[in-house]
Amino acid sequence: MIVTGFEKIVEERIRAAQRNGEFDNLKGAGRPLEHEDYSRIPQELRLAYKILKNADCLPPEIEIRNEIIRTETLLSNMEDEALRYQTLKKLNFLIMKLNTLRGGSAAFDIPQQYEHKLVEHISTNKKQTRGK
Repeated sequence: MIVTGFEKIVEERIRAAQRNGEFDNLKGAGRPLEHEDYSRIPQELRLAYKILKNADCLPPEIEIRNEIIRTETLLSNMEDEALRYQTLKKLNFLIMKLNTLRGGSAAFDIPQQYEHKLVEHISTNKKQTRGK
């Protein structure tokens, strides 16, 4: 194996950092590395996803979904009708924006809304079945 000058410089800097204790008390020291599961992401996008994640950047869909959740929380605690109306308009706009980005409905991505609709649907079907 041929070692380049650059590799020698890197190795020497690593050894110097070890001697100076720069690797002591690192976060996660002594524990196994956590490996991310990128199996659901296409191979050609994995590096980009990892870079974005390390930079604390979220995909636009996730940012909008988080904003929807924050707006719903804010809306649930509001008492002023005029402010509720404005916030509801904002929520509708965010949902429409998310639907446009995804090319489909976001209704089933929001668990509390989906769960409520599912329970209502199941209980309606049970009542209809019992009545027959």
